[in-house]
Amino acid sequence: MGLNMSTFKQLTILHSNDMHGDFLAESTDSKLIGGVALLSGYLNKIRQEVPHVLYAISGDMFRGSIIDSEFKGVSTVDIMNMLAPDIVTLGNHELDYGLPHLLFLEKCTKFPIINANLYIKMNNSRLFNSHKIFHINGMNILFIGIVTEEVIAATKSEGVIGTLIDVDDAVEEIGKICNTYKTTDIDLTVLLTHIGFEADKVLAAKLDTQWGVDIIIGGHSHTFLDKPECINDILIVQAGTGTDIIGRFDITIDTDKNTVAEYKWETVPIDDKHCPKDEEIEKIIHTYKTQTDTKYGRIITKFIKQLTHPRRQQETSLGNLFADAMSESLGVDIAFMASGSIRGTKLGPVVDLKSLMEIFPYDDAMHMFKWSGKSLRKAIKYLLRDDFLDNETEFYQVPKGVKVTYDFNTKELISLNVNDQPVTDDKIYTIAIQNYHANNIASFFGLSDEEAFEFGDKKCVSTSCFDIIEEYLMTHQHLDRVIEGRIDILNRPY
Repeated sequence: MGLNMSTFKQLTILHSNDMHGDFLAESTDSKLIGGVALLSGYLNKIRQEVPHVLYAISGDMFRGSIIDSEFKGVSTVDIMNMLAPDIVTLGNHELDYGLPHLLFLEKCTKFPIINANLYIKMNNSRLFNSHKIFHINGMNILFIGIVTEEVIAATKSEGVIGTLIDVDDAVEEIGKICNTYKTTDIDLTVLLTHIGFEADKVLAAKLDTQWGVDIIIGGHSHTFLDKPECINDILIVQAGTGTDIIGRFDITIDTDKNTVAEYKWETVPIDDKHCPKDEEIEKIIHTYKTQTDTKYGRIITKFIKQLTHPRRQQETSLGNLFADAMSESLGVDIAFMASGSIRGTKLGPVVDLKSLMEIFPYDDAMHMFKWSGKSLRKAIKYLLRDDFLDNETEFYQVPKGVKVTYDFNTKELISLNVNDQPVTDDKIYTIAIQNYHANNIASFFGLSDEEAFEFGDKKCVSTSCFDIIEEYLMTHQHLDRVIEGRIDILNRPY
């Protein structure tokens, strides 16, 4: 297509999401993969080669590494300042260290953070700027930030903070911003979301085409794509998780029609074959790493073999070990171990404190419930609804003695055993759940308050998940686990 370049202008948007403190490169197959030094090298290269570039991050910069946890995000902000993103939106894990600390970290950033739907309840004042308009290559580019409703759970203890509840509320807020700033002749409108890929598709379908939203760059569900999804003429993309890849849009914008005329989108591998290393940022990372290596280098245990957690949406050998450790230590019938709280794919055979903290960075409390067999069956069936396959909700690891058989086609719970005995509706079972999930029983387990608290309120049985697992590993040598079909899903599509 021959394009009149006075009307058609170029823009490159690079984007990351769910980086989770993934600062260090990994060595595999004779090459280095990922890490902030290689990512920074790629950004520097593109910024030198391409005249008009914006780099955006769609939430969850924090959590997942010992460096981030040890310095409570200050190290992450320091490193991200060197990456110099042009625009960032919040994810749910940005609030893991508490709202006051997040507001402190924002003061340390040298990049703008946008979010349209976190607000102070008393006066409905937003906590952050809802949007930012970039003036680049003679164009006006509007970015709007939207975060997942799960941030509510992280801020419940704050009391004064609210957020929009669902996609419909987010649609209304986006409409307000688009309507208000359309008069500045916006050439391209981009939503930076952290609500998950499936929710992004629902959001796109609900947006009024007159608002002019062109692109949704998402996060939260860690979705890898081969090509953009296009719904309601809106392009939806996401770039997996960590720093192993980066998304890249090369866009031709029709400034008369204020829309995308042509585009190319791809995910670019971040490795030493494609990306020069930024030596300066590497020095900063290793300054932090040296401190954590010294403090957290002590050996905790040695497994018989390496245990793995390759996918969140399935039973894993490492997940089985952690669920067993929780159940045995707390003396409950079932400790539900959230798969998403295991932030790596392998551990061992030698386990030091640093590697354990990196793969299990969440020091959450554990709460005990008493559920009837009837409520337990309902909760298990709800956990295995279709959403879990697409990482749109949580999947749980369960301890030995639990055997679940579920038919994906009929959506029926075929059988459920606990302590190797069939579950009966009238029997009472003790259940342990991590704090974040215990505060959101309805959304994670599908139970009403009447069902969840039929036999009394929840009880805090431990203030630290991490303490339980560390102590279990220290006092049990030569540990091993295999995948044994604790959760058997018949006719599972993938």
